[in-house]
Amino acid sequence: MKIDPHLEQAIFVKRYKRFFADIELSDGSPLTIHCANTGSMKHCLNPGSSCWFSRSNNPKRKLPGTLEIITTEDGLLAGVNTSRSNHLVAEAINSGVIRELQGYSEIRSEVRYGEEKSRIDFLLENHPLQNGREQCFIEVKNVTLEAGNGLARFPDAVTSRGAKHLRELMRVVEEGKRAVLLYCVQLDGIERVAVAEDIDPVYAETLSEAMAAGVEVLAYGCKLTPEEIVIDRKVAFS
Repeated sequence: MKIDPHLEQAIFVKRYKRFFADIELSDGSPLTIHCANTGSMKHCLNPGSSCWFSRSNNPKRKLPGTLEIITTEDGLLAGVNTSRSNHLVAEAINSGVIRELQGYSEIRSEVRYGEEKSRIDFLLENHPLQNGREQCFIEVKNVTLEAGNGLARFPDAVTSRGAKHLRELMRVVEEGKRAVLLYCVQLDGIERVAVAEDIDPVYAETLSEAMAAGVEVLAYGCKLTPEEIVIDRKVAFS
């Protein structure tokens, strides 16, 4: 995903009320921008560190910019704008980077499905070689929780919504269709993703049940720069 205009650099000051972030511009002036992340952003909130933000030209917006990339406590870059994840995954599917999701002739997003009134992030359809599983339901999760030694974990906070999505994916498998949970790791230097059982044991247990039921789990990492954010590699899940 090419970013035009390029992201602007600033100094991160604080995040508060979940959706607000204060930053300091290069000339020393303060600016309050939007933080499009509902998680805890554990290990990402590092006051005094470099961050990057995008500006909006929408005059109706109350806040002029959005926090995009932040420097973690260990000095890694983390993409904290969760609204980017689906765009990154769509681009990676269309460009062939995510090899496991190739061969479908149609891709749709935000499709209603399931018994719990959910919306699937992506529905891939019309695969000629899937033998009855021509549809593939994909749920995307953005990962930014750094755990050291090349490890990232999910979730960074209790997520009842995440558990709900896993239950929906299990029902998809029961119906004979393909279901995929895809971790989009917007965190550089990562080699492996694992579930954060200590943060949300219910999610961890539900994920184990989902995998046993046949839900596939994939994890892909990103390259992050002020000019471009792009999925560029597969990482291990364990």
